[in-house]
Amino acid sequence: MYNSISLDNALSVPYPDIVALSQGRMITIITHIYMYFGRSFALYPANSFLNFSPLENYYKLRSLSIDKTVLSEINSDQIVVDFWAKCQNCSQINDPEDLTKLSKLTLWTEEGLKTILKQRGHIFLTYLRVYKLPEPITISSVNNSRFVPLPYSITVTETNPVLDHDQFNKKYEKILNRQPPEHPELEELETAIAQLTLTHPDAKFLTDKIQTFLGWQPAKPRQIPENLNWIYTINELGTATEGGNYEKGTAFENIVHQSLQFLGFELDQNAKGGAGGMDLYCTKPYPIVGECKAGQSIPAGATQELIRLGGTHLGHEVFNQAVKLIIGPGKPTSQVQKSAQEFKISIINPMTLEKLVKLQAQYPGSVNLIELKNYLQAGQMDDNIDEYIKMVVNRLKLRSHIIQVVKKYLNNAQVSEATVSGFHGSYCANPPQPLSEWQLYEILIELSSPLAGYIGRKKAEDWRNDRFYFLRELTVDQT
Repeated sequence: MYNSISLDNALSVPYPDIVALSQGRMITIITHIYMYFGRSFALYPANSFLNFSPLENYYKLRSLSIDKTVLSEINSDQIVVDFWAKCQNCSQINDPEDLTKLSKLTLWTEEGLKTILKQRGHIFLTYLRVYKLPEPITISSVNNSRFVPLPYSITVTETNPVLDHDQFNKKYEKILNRQPPEHPELEELETAIAQLTLTHPDAKFLTDKIQTFLGWQPAKPRQIPENLNWIYTINELGTATEGGNYEKGTAFENIVHQSLQFLGFELDQNAKGGAGGMDLYCTKPYPIVGECKAGQSIPAGATQELIRLGGTHLGHEVFNQAVKLIIGPGKPTSQVQKSAQEFKISIINPMTLEKLVKLQAQYPGSVNLIELKNYLQAGQMDDNIDEYIKMVVNRLKLRSHIIQVVKKYLNNAQVSEATVSGFHGSYCANPPQPLSEWQLYEILIELSSPLAGYIGRKKAEDWRNDRFYFLRELTVDQT
């Protein structure tokens, strides 16, 4: 149960600090006064840092991909406040040598910290637990004010933290004890890639992965990268009613080819429809011959067309062994359904294909084409494919649960690694499904593969003595 907290004002905090706090890469700010434990306030992005000369002396701006043109956004009449914070600790720093270690753990340069210490004689380092506001608040711009009154009092709860409890505590202990960064090389890589996020969508995808691994942001449901937005047009093109039949058919055939290649099928590039040609022929990992039908419904003669063209181009022996597939909209007529049963033809809607491709885009490698073949039986197979997708998602959720078991067990035991027997006891306390110790071990091995990288593994001579440790979370949200 979360306690309600009333907020009446906002603390002025330099904009780069708020960016870092909102990303979870920092949990500290420098304040002019001592902050007591539990004090809560909104975070007002101040423009006072614009007086720093030059700005780069105080902040490692490249690490945030911020330039001075972006900073001008907060130098307007209306300021938007998106976050609030609660003080967890405050300490006074007087030793210049301590600033070297502090700089390595924050966005502040050592030069900037020493300048502030020289000017003030001390630094109040305030540790904040940061939360997202339920709704943004717009405040009239003010200058040279440490605390800014909110236009109205708001009530908040600690339900939407930037970092979860374990992530925050880990960062808190590290900076409190001035421990060096665990992965400085990875932080440098993230900084380099961050410069490309505005021009390369894949760079944003990779940056998010690195930041999650470093604990700079919580794990989020996997989003489909922008360069794969064509996936959202599969059903739209398959159910198009405007335009000529040829144009609609060609556009849908092209997106089906692209979809099947994305799923991992190898296609015969000569099979591209047209007069007397097959719309679709997959050669690997097993042969599929198909027809693509865009519009409102599947024509009555679609099954006969598939049989005639497939037999002509492939020969009856190859055609009979191939999976026969029609991808088209609507509910098939009784005639089409009867022919599909007779000639063992699978029928799926464009939306079903879109669901499969979305699953593969969110969780690469999750669609097993050999398994999928078992769900391509005679008749309309949309419900079958939905069952397959549900099965895959449940597998992913099981693995996500196991990763959480590993993480919580290590945190509770205050150890960095453990054997499968320790994890198995915790898993059995609340299992999504029964697993033996060996079955759990097999999944841990899978999750510790270099291609997965969710769990780390230190191999021993006996599998029972293998030691596993947490690397990153897997968040599953298939809606």
